[in-house]
Amino acid sequence: MNQYLKTAAVAVIATAMTACSGVGSSVPGPSQNAAPIHGGTMAQAGIDPSKVVIMRTFDGATHNAAPNAHLTYRNGAVQVHSRIYVIYWGFNASGSDPSGEQTYMTSFLNGVGGSQWLSVDHQYYQIVGGVHQRIKNAVGQLKGTWVDSTAIPSSPTDAQVQQAAARGVAHFGFFRDASYVVATSHLHNISGFGSQFCAYHGSFNSGGQLVSYTNMPYITDAGQSCGQNFVNGGSAGLLDGVSIVEGHELSESQTDPNPPTGWYDTLNGEIGDICAWIKPPAGDVVLSTGTFAVQGLWSNKSNKCSITGP
Repeated sequence: MNQYLKTAAVAVIATAMTACSGVGSSVPGPSQNAAPIHGGTMAQAGIDPSKVVIMRTFDGATHNAAPNAHLTYRNGAVQVHSRIYVIYWGFNASGSDPSGEQTYMTSFLNGVGGSQWLSVDHQYYQIVGGVHQRIKNAVGQLKGTWVDSTAIPSSPTDAQVQQAAARGVAHFGFFRDASYVVATSHLHNISGFGSQFCAYHGSFNSGGQLVSYTNMPYITDAGQSCGQNFVNGGSAGLLDGVSIVEGHELSESQTDPNPPTGWYDTLNGEIGDICAWIKPPAGDVVLSTGTFAVQGLWSNKSNKCSITGP
């Protein structure tokens, strides 16, 4: 299907290994309003469809952020001192990464900390003991990557992705402000990917620890449905969707790691949802590690989608 998809703003109750969990918004395709989805492949993937809100597919029209968009603080935690860990699940097999997503995404995450693009998050905060603690935008937020050679199913469920994230926690250690990104290899994507959503983030409770995780499928398997050539034409835009989608989830993990208890807009979703698949401002940003396509992020201060800080 040759169209861009808006991903889900999701809240999930997991069925395996966890006490309770919430899944936040996934990378959307440019559509204005959320609509509930019931049944189908999301349920088959172990995601409670009654807890899923999915954005409509791109209709070819020019879209703008909702005029009434505004993120409000829900009194929960944010990731003040963000750390990123990537679990490349199944990337040890031959033919597991034909598009070079591992190298591209690692380079993007190596350079994104301290960037003007991610500085949009700095305006958002948590309140602890009456003190406003703003999200930092330090350099070097990517703290580690690991290739998980555990056998990967052809279509992992959400519970299995959470288990992979838990293996990442065991490998790297647990950090409250960390995003554990589970990137699955070529043709090993959760059911619903590319037809209902591109990726999603959420949290689950493991051993009394609230783990923030992202399910990051092999983005180029979905082609233009998940961002290929959204910013750049031809071969230069093959991997556009990888940095757009992962950047979307990263910013949302920082501002709303346990959705929807951080910064959230009831009508329009999270910081990335409001601005997903809208260009401009979506475009290329130059980082210390290269040039990468990104989407805009919603700035309450500027009252607009932005790829630079307010």
